[in-house]
Amino acid sequence: MPGLVWEEVKDLFDPNLMGALPDVFVPDASVADWQALFHLVQARNWQWQYSEGSTDLPLPSAAAVLARPADREIAELRVWPQPGVLAIFRIMSADEIDFDVDLRELQGQLGVDALCSLLAEIGRELGKPVMMTAEGGSQAHPVLGFDPTLDRVVTLADPSLA
Repeated sequence: MPGLVWEEVKDLFDPNLMGALPDVFVPDASVADWQALFHLVQARNWQWQYSEGSTDLPLPSAAAVLARPADREIAELRVWPQPGVLAIFRIMSADEIDFDVDLRELQGQLGVDALCSLLAEIGRELGKPVMMTAEGGSQAHPVLGFDPTLDRVVTLADPSLA
């Protein structure tokens, strides 16, 4: 099954158009989805670092993280699914998984393939869509995402209009 082609989607990977840190999210998530994500990270042996504020800690259960008082420091899971590619998950709400990627790390066909692979891995594990908007963009207008029905990442906006 063919993936996205750099020449056709390069505007969606342009940090000047999309912002360097576009927003990626899984809507309608749950504590169980967060736990499945934690399991995926560990099962794939991706490099990771969990922290609360500036303190690095062992990765707790999703239920424990999400049960923390709201006034606590932000819980963050940094994941490197491959060298040079970082996804930063901020664990603030059970009902949405959201994270940032750095488009400056995702240039060329290798970058497109790396992002598509990450979105597909997460989407398949959760059986849910994983969508990307411009940095600070509306979730109502994602530009690309993993479609679990099609089992692949697709463009959701005309790349030339990004």
